[in-house]
Amino acid sequence: MSIWNRESSKEATSQGNSPMQERWERQVLQDIALEGIKERRRARRWGIFFKLAFLAYLLLLVVLVRDWDFGLGGDPAPSAHTAVVRVDGAIAPGGDNSAQNIIRGLQNAFDHESTRAVVLHINSPGGSPVQSAQINDEVQRLKAMHPDIPVYAVADDMFTSGAYYLAVSADEIYVSPATLIGSIGVLFNGFGAEEAIQRLGIERRLYTAGENKAFLDPFSSADPDDVAWLQDLLDDIHQQFISAVRDGRGDRLNGDDSLFSGLVWNGEQGVELGLADGLGNLNYVAREVVGVDELRDFTPRRSFLDQFGSRLGASVSNAVLDALGGRQGLQ
Repeated sequence: MSIWNRESSKEATSQGNSPMQERWERQVLQDIALEGIKERRRARRWGIFFKLAFLAYLLLLVVLVRDWDFGLGGDPAPSAHTAVVRVDGAIAPGGDNSAQNIIRGLQNAFDHESTRAVVLHINSPGGSPVQSAQINDEVQRLKAMHPDIPVYAVADDMFTSGAYYLAVSADEIYVSPATLIGSIGVLFNGFGAEEAIQRLGIERRLYTAGENKAFLDPFSSADPDDVAWLQDLLDDIHQQFISAVRDGRGDRLNGDDSLFSGLVWNGEQGVELGLADGLGNLNYVAREVVGVDELRDFTPRRSFLDQFGSRLGASVSNAVLDALGGRQGLQ
C-alpha cells in the first residue's frame, strides 16, 4: 500500500512539473535567441564603426600626405619659371597672409635658381599695417640682394589699403579694369556701449594702474584727449603709408593729395593716376612682361590640421566680436 502511494505521488509530481518545466525551457530558449540577436546587432554596429573609422583614417592620411611639401607648394621645377607668391584675403599675424608666411614664400622664390621673376598675386582688402610694412621691407631687401630678378604685383578683385602698401615696392603693378585699388589710409575700429550697459542695469567695474591704461574703453565715455591722441597716432601711421607709396611709385604718381585720402578707384583709373602701371592678369604678365609663361607657386601652405585649428579659432573669435558690435584695431 505504501509503495503504491509513493509511486503514485512521484508520477503526480512529475506530471505537475512538466508544464512549468516546458515554460521554463521556452523562456530559456527565447532568452538565448534574444541575446544572440543583440550580440549580432552589437557586432554589426561595431563593424560599421570600425569601417567608418578606417575610412576617416585613410582620408586623414591622404590629406596629410598631400601637405607634406614642407610649405613650398610642391617640388621646385628645374626649368625657368615665373615664381608666384599669393596674398589672398585679409593680412593679419598668425595666418596664411601673415608677414612671416608671405616672406618665407618670397625668400624661397628668390633663392630658387630657375626663378626669372617674382609675382605677388594679390586679392586682398588689406589688414594690419605692421604686417604689410614688414612684407614691403622684405621685398626691397630681396630686390637689393637679387637685382637680376624683377618683382611684379598683379591684383585681382581687391587691392586696397594694406594690400597696396605691401606691393608698392614692386617694380611694376598690374591690375584688371574693375580691380578696386587705393584706400591709402588708416582706420581704427571700435564701439561705444556705455548707454547700453546702463539701460541693462549693468554696473561697470574697471580697476587700473596707470592713468591711461583704460584708454578708449568701449564701456566708458570717450575722453576728448584720448581721441586726439589716437588721431595723432593714426596720422603718423598714415604718413608712413604715404611715404612707402611715394618711395615705391615715385614720379609715376599723377594725382594730387586725394590719392592719400582713403578713396578707392577702379583699375583703369588707378593706371591713369599712376597707382598701377598697366592692365593685365597673372598669365598676361608672365607671358608678355616676364617672357616666361611657366608659373611656379611658392606660396607656403600650412598643414590641414593647422588650417582647421586656426580657422576654427578665428571663426569663434570673429563671431564673438561681431556679436559685440564690431572689431577694434588698426587697419
